[in-house]
Amino acid sequence: QVQLVESGGGLVQAGGSLRLSCAASGRTFSSYAIGWFRQAPGKEREFVAVVWRGGGGANYADSVKGRFTTSRDNAKNTVTLQMNSLKPEDTAVYYCAATRGPVPTTVTANVFGSWGQGTQVTVSS
Repeated sequence: QVQLVESGGGLVQAGGSLRLSCAASGRTFSSYAIGWFRQAPGKEREFVAVVWRGGGGANYADSVKGRFTTSRDNAKNTVTLQMNSLKPEDTAVYYCAATRGPVPTTVTANVFGSWGQGTQVTVSS
């Protein structure tokens, strides 16, 4: 299966921006949908965004819609999550995940078989 590595996390003030990257190994990268999830201490892992297979259309959780953008560069085997207007409640470990299977309209973590190690995002107020 595909290997994923996240990078770009860090500490940022509220209202600031960060860009996360998900680097993927393996072949046929364009065949994978790439999801972003986050998990804060004491909370369940929640869906953030997904970029679909192929051309890279995307969908977002309501909590980040209009602030976050995910896109893919198939030539570089990378997916980015651009996070703008960050809020303290965005603080979490962020993960990228991959699947070659179908993804439901309501994106759930259990359809993704490959996961990165996570990168910490901390937003101060």
